[in-house]
Amino acid sequence: MFKAALAETPREAFNWRLAFSVICFGLMGAARGLDEGLIGTTVTQKSFINEYNLKVTKTQDATQLASRIGNITAMVQIGSVGGALIAFIACDKIGRLWATRQLCAVWIVGVIIYITSNGNYGQVLAGRFIMGLGIGQTTVVAPTYLAEAAPRSIRGLCICIFSGSVYLGIMLGYFANWGTSLHISNNTSKQWVDATILHIIFAGIIVIMSFFALESPRWLAKVGRDEQAATNMSKLRKLPLDHPYVRSELIDIHDQLEREREATLGSGFLGPLKELFLLPGNRYRILLGLGCQLLGQWSGAQSITIYAPQFFQTLGVTGSSEKLFATAIFGVVKFVSALICAFFLVDFIGRKRSLSLGIIIQFISMLYVALYLTIVPSITNGKVQTSSQKHASTGAIAMIYFSGVGWALGWNSIQYLIGAEIFPLRVRSLGTSMIMCFHFVNQYGNTKAVPQMLIVGAPGLSPKGTFWFFSAITLLGLGFVWFFLPETAGKSLEGMDELFNLPWHVIGRKGAALTAGKGSVAEAMMLGDTEKVAEITRAEQVENVENVGGK
Repeated sequence: MFKAALAETPREAFNWRLAFSVICFGLMGAARGLDEGLIGTTVTQKSFINEYNLKVTKTQDATQLASRIGNITAMVQIGSVGGALIAFIACDKIGRLWATRQLCAVWIVGVIIYITSNGNYGQVLAGRFIMGLGIGQTTVVAPTYLAEAAPRSIRGLCICIFSGSVYLGIMLGYFANWGTSLHISNNTSKQWVDATILHIIFAGIIVIMSFFALESPRWLAKVGRDEQAATNMSKLRKLPLDHPYVRSELIDIHDQLEREREATLGSGFLGPLKELFLLPGNRYRILLGLGCQLLGQWSGAQSITIYAPQFFQTLGVTGSSEKLFATAIFGVVKFVSALICAFFLVDFIGRKRSLSLGIIIQFISMLYVALYLTIVPSITNGKVQTSSQKHASTGAIAMIYFSGVGWALGWNSIQYLIGAEIFPLRVRSLGTSMIMCFHFVNQYGNTKAVPQMLIVGAPGLSPKGTFWFFSAITLLGLGFVWFFLPETAGKSLEGMDELFNLPWHVIGRKGAALTAGKGSVAEAMMLGDTEKVAEITRAEQVENVENVGGK
């Protein structure tokens, strides 16, 4: 399986320089992961609860408490919406490397404001908002660079290093807070501040590594620095400039840029925006990305990641240390699942099959928990259970772990991968930026809504209603994937146009089959197939004549 997938890629292309760049940009996924892992457990730390009044009192009922917790946890998502928009401008104007350095600087400033708040609720919100401005940019900058720098045969693997790093951050965040809860007093803010410093450590590592990484050849070609683009491509592939593999990639890049210049709908910001929504192929791409974000974020697994201790408590795990330990193991399960997806699934069985498998696992898990909470509603009140109910409770806790496996194999990997690889170069930063803005808007709404959804009675859905909601959205997502999501594994970034120029109703179901075997002149040149070169050239000439005649 591996040999077949990698057959057309020279062995030299898998080298230390590519690995270094992938690790540098892949580690940016830890920015989101650290925040999700840390904040979800920080709000359960006794020191943080006492410092920021996170408990029911005479002046603060359960609904107000849920709103206060939601404000603290979700403020990074609000900032991330702005961060994703900033990333579009930064990526295109100053390049992928300098965009990385400035986002790390913003990220560090936000963390410093947050950890020095000293009981000031407003400063906590301000610091976490600024953190979001930096963290939100990572979801655009890193996947875009990884998609552009990676050979097509392992593009999914390279982008999944980013999504895997999300779980590395989550796992480290969970264990850091569990460790500080055991070894640092509940009466000092150091209990949560010491763990939060992980943010600064990771940002510093990424900044240092960025000075030894190579700029994206595709961005260099886009801004007219062709000679540097060729040099960087040669170094990333560890092949000479005149090697057919390097030449084919450079020819594809310049061909696409030329086509995009001819098809442009204007310069400035409005030109790419018009192209994104007025050209049918691009419109399908953006709607596909938005649909994936909407269904992925409301499928429930992301909520469980952020509020894992509360969900484990709902299912009968009691005691602060026990909840944090169960949450930490949850992080390990997700991290290992993400690595399995990256190395063995997404490039070798395809994006669509990997995502469908993950969604099915997630649906079964959510459905089990929903049925359990419906049949045994007393568990949420902490009442004594029968022997059979205890066994069912253990099964429900196991299903929470399985939901994490499904999420890591499915939506979590695809939500970054699809956005980074489907767009043409001219609108790639804008398209990815808009998709990630929508991602964070939905995550903010989800993070704010879930604490209140879990409340029994108005305005909540109760725990059982919440899991029935998650089950329904997950099942809807499976249908969406089957009908609308095309298989993109093995296709070059420049070769996506052929797929998305098909009629909209066949792209998802038959697009991969209909475009199988179709390639570019550059690909045929790389393989030394002169007959294929002539065939593709004739087809393009006929298409151009037909287009002119039609106009």
